[in-house]
Amino acid sequence: MSQSVALPALGESVTEGTVTRWLKQVGDAVAVDEPLLEVSTDKVDTEIPSPVAGTVQEILVQEDETVEVGTALVIIAEAGEEAAPAPAPAAESPALVAETPAPAAPAPVAEAPTPVVESPAPVVESPAPVAPAPVVETPVAEAPASPVSDSVASTADVSYITPIVRKLANDHGVNLDALQGSGVGGRIRKEDVLAAASGPSASSGNTVAAKPAPVAVVSPLRGTTTTMSRLRKVISQRAVASLQASAQLTTVVEADVTAVANLRDKVKNEFLQKTGNKLSFLPFFALAAAEALQQYPIINAYVDGENIVYPETENISIAVDTERGLLTPVLKDAGKLNIAEIAAQIADLAERTRNNTLKPDELSGGTFTLTNTGSRGALFDTPLVFLPQSAILGTGVVSKVPAVVEVDGNAAIAIRSKVYLALSYDHRIIDGADAARFLGAIKSRLEDANFASNLGI
Repeated sequence: MSQSVALPALGESVTEGTVTRWLKQVGDAVAVDEPLLEVSTDKVDTEIPSPVAGTVQEILVQEDETVEVGTALVIIAEAGEEAAPAPAPAAESPALVAETPAPAAPAPVAEAPTPVVESPAPVVESPAPVAPAPVVETPVAEAPASPVSDSVASTADVSYITPIVRKLANDHGVNLDALQGSGVGGRIRKEDVLAAASGPSASSGNTVAAKPAPVAVVSPLRGTTTTMSRLRKVISQRAVASLQASAQLTTVVEADVTAVANLRDKVKNEFLQKTGNKLSFLPFFALAAAEALQQYPIINAYVDGENIVYPETENISIAVDTERGLLTPVLKDAGKLNIAEIAAQIADLAERTRNNTLKPDELSGGTFTLTNTGSRGALFDTPLVFLPQSAILGTGVVSKVPAVVEVDGNAAIAIRSKVYLALSYDHRIIDGADAARFLGAIKSRLEDANFASNLGI
């Protein structure tokens, strides 16, 4: 007996889907729950499994066709029934292959971000509504070791090398070890360094060989033209519509997260052992944002005609970067979660987003977005708000920088961990003062770093 497989309902608001790739062809055997094809909707890309075991008898909808929910996609001849002969499958379209790459393997949570977000990641770029992943703390790079040795050859006394000669040798890339000084007792003089820098010997031992320049890997997409995927079309349409329908601007503050960094370093091993998840900065940012949204619900609100609607929960969309584009799975009711719960849900959502196994409803219902733009090293950006939401918070890279601090009432310079927090918002209902108060609440919460009771371990 043959059975047809129809396009199932993939979410409350999903009415149609586009067949992006057939995983089985006519004549192929298929087991129960084995994926038959991939379907793309305006919410998510997903696989459609076979409800029965048997053989693919007929494919009714071709790749790149869009059909409504309930439309028959394929006919399966159940096990024991002889499948009718069918024509050889059509060659796969090269353009479609380029458009629909295989899902990327789940990216490990970066120790930041990220971030989205470490990128604290899963992220955060304006979401349409990149993934994400958790913010990486980026310490200030130490000065590279001098390519020139500060010691002299055994024929000269080290006391004969003056600071001026050392600096001159360093500036010209001259190796002092290879020089025979012309001064008294073999002392290396300024003239010796200049002669070595300008003479033939400069290229034959007195300078450190330069490292070869890295070779850039040229993308195979260079010089080609591809068709936008369905997801990219939806993202582009919503981005333009959001900009045209709302008045967007961005406010940025800088927060000192040294205390959070110290707490994280102190508990991250225990946290990993007890929860199985790495502790990035992103869960701290998400918790601080959720608490601030409860204090300033206008940031969590949205416009409905001439009304302002204030949701009763804080559903934070987390931007996740994938090969298909930027997706934003939702952390539901984030205001009731602790750090461990937030970290676990972010890790799970990010992995299933990249594995293309999210349910459509897990990408809807967000009231606010968090994007970890620092996961790729950005200081900050001006993320794009996607309607119907009214605000999105971008978290930059956490960097160790010199900063002025108060010590016993006196100003001093110290190394501190800093991060930029950029809030883009819809000026139709959110004023600059609202944005400043919201960011101030997050900044204060992070700088106090009183998260010990919120760790959940």
